[in-house]
Amino acid sequence: MKIYEKNTDLVLENVQDFNLEQTFDCGQCFRWDRFDDGFIGVAYGHPLYITESGSNIVLHNTSMHDWDTVWRDYFDADRDYGKIKNTLSADSVMKEAISFGGGIRILNQEPFECLISFIISASNNIPRIKKIINELCIAFGDKIEYMGKTFYSFPSPDRLAQLDLSDLSVIKAGFRDKYILNAAKSVNDGRIDPECLKNASAEYAKTELLKLSGVGNKVADCVLLFSLKKYSSFPIDVWIKRIMEYCYFDSEQSKEIIAQLAENKFGALGGFAQQYLFYWARENKIGI
Repeated sequence: MKIYEKNTDLVLENVQDFNLEQTFDCGQCFRWDRFDDGFIGVAYGHPLYITESGSNIVLHNTSMHDWDTVWRDYFDADRDYGKIKNTLSADSVMKEAISFGGGIRILNQEPFECLISFIISASNNIPRIKKIINELCIAFGDKIEYMGKTFYSFPSPDRLAQLDLSDLSVIKAGFRDKYILNAAKSVNDGRIDPECLKNASAEYAKTELLKLSGVGNKVADCVLLFSLKKYSSFPIDVWIKRIMEYCYFDSEQSKEIIAQLAENKFGALGGFAQQYLFYWARENKIGI
């Protein structure tokens, strides 16, 4: 991949294994929206309009500095996804899933934002999740101007920890308000440090996350995978449960049995396998 600046844009030339639609629409993130010929969103307080044409990807109105400090890691640009796909494709089910969504990359999101986002995601649908998160950012984040538009950063733990439940009513998150507030206070006072959990084992990190109210196995596994770089994590929701039962079992199974199969079959690549399976199953309604 060749990278160069062109006027105010950054061009990634001959990018392999990266499709914007598949990456942003596979359920791992909630702050990217379709805009003109691409997608626009905010990560780590930086707005970005990004488009693709053939094997080229253009990051608009950004710089090489932003690439090095934010986007390179966020888009997991240094990972060999071709090697991952070749390894997983030894399994016939995975081979078909990868052929459908082989442009998915796992985004390395900011841990606190990821934690709150997936707390909000519980028993919720994607349009409503995105709306609640957007309202949270407008109400309590910092204003950012970009390409003539106004965006908002995700609020810090300190900002949210100062609120009470009545303050959060504006985002219309319902019963999740108390979980958002508890998580913010837990991070702000140091009872849990998501950044430090990056250096901990997946088992320890999950145990710590599960101490938070409103965080169950699925939410914890999503935080592990999408922000703490624990790539063996295999989040199991209704889609994954259905597709695993449909493709690997002949009957309904518990999530524990499915998780054990995933660990045995995919090992350290479980998170990548999960994303390919999720996107393939959801888009094609496989297993329903």
